[in-house]
Amino acid sequence: MVDGDVHLVCENEQPTGSFKIRGASNAVESLLGGGVDGLTTASTGNHARAVAHVGRRHGLPVRAFVSRDVSGGRVRRLRELGADVDTTARDQTDAIRHARSYADAHGYGFIPPFDHPAVIAGQGTLGLDVAEALPVVDDVVVPVSGGGLAAGVAMALEHTLPHVRVIGVCSDRAPSMKAALEAGRPVEVRERTTVAESLRGGLGPHNAYTFRLVRDHLDTVELVDERAITEAQKRLSSADLLDVEGAAAAAAAYVSSHPQTFAARHVAVIVTGAADATDD
Repeated sequence: MVDGDVHLVCENEQPTGSFKIRGASNAVESLLGGGVDGLTTASTGNHARAVAHVGRRHGLPVRAFVSRDVSGGRVRRLRELGADVDTTARDQTDAIRHARSYADAHGYGFIPPFDHPAVIAGQGTLGLDVAEALPVVDDVVVPVSGGGLAAGVAMALEHTLPHVRVIGVCSDRAPSMKAALEAGRPVEVRERTTVAESLRGGLGPHNAYTFRLVRDHLDTVELVDERAITEAQKRLSSADLLDVEGAAAAAAAYVSSHPQTFAARHVAVIVTGAADATDD
């Protein structure tokens, strides 16, 4: 489809099914010397699953806050990992607020889903892996929601392969980062149902890191629509035997929709997470 050299970076094969294990592991490790009694987090699913996995490995209880419209399948998976799940939040921003309050009241460590230096640094290890595996890469295309992965990958590549163009991709039904860049600051965006559920959620009213880092270190952030994401998801399954969630197909959707942009170039497409058979 693209007259170039396109590689898929398969984070769907991580132990918890997504790249989120990178940031969660690094953030939890940074807290272990502080005597925390447990962990809280807020997430649409994948980040909370990673925190639950890492927390169980260290014998720490985890309380996960998710918005009330997160799928029942994702909630069940979190509970199967031993997390105590609160589903009362209105949206991602509300879930983060609840998680922070609970952590303060109970002596828990709060692991944010994206806007935290340890989380961003952990996600950035993916950029180091890409640089090591594909030293001739010209473009890295990465899905964007809160921006922790995109920011970490872009900064890692700046220091290893500074010539690389980093392109972020939002769902047009979850355009928080794109809207923030256009406004020059984080803005509230109404959450809408999308096949790319893991790309939902706002940047938060007190965003301290990811907006600025994405603005300063990515070359561009673009949008893809539902049809392109669904077609890419199907193509990844049929042609590449990768069963991935909608959000994980966003980067592939952008590349396949803009073949002229990537002609004769070496391209790394970040596939962020596996499909969850229990989603409903």
